[in-house]
Amino acid sequence: MKAIDIALTQVGVKEVPGSIDSPEIMQYFIDGGFDARKMHDETAWCSAFVNWCAIKADRPHSGKLNARSWLKVGSSTYTPSLGDLVVFWRESRDSWKGHVGFFITGRNGCIYTLGGNQHNSVTISAYPRSRVLEYRKL
Repeated sequence: MKAIDIALTQVGVKEVPGSIDSPEIMQYFIDGGFDARKMHDETAWCSAFVNWCAIKADRPHSGKLNARSWLKVGSSTYTPSLGDLVVFWRESRDSWKGHVGFFITGRNGCIYTLGGNQHNSVTISAYPRSRVLEYRKL
């Protein structure tokens, strides 16, 4: 099974408001090898989700919680296909902050990705194409 197929099975998983954590999101941390005792479902979890999907699909994974760690996994591509990774910058191109998700499509100046921690859930969301740092093939 491909990582994108695994990701699709998780659409709708979302953070739980308050002091209770989503068991699914906590499992992304645990299965990724992260210390879940230090995490909550409000912790930035886009990379934990992509790691979880890659591990379940027996594909390379970053093993890190920062989105930009995916810039060193797989190979760069200029022509992304369904399921390739998209790494975005946040705040500024030079910041350490970012976001990562699975490429769905691009149209009207936007890139649509399936990812975790998109509006606090696993969903498909649009991001400006200008925020793309790189597309990566696993």
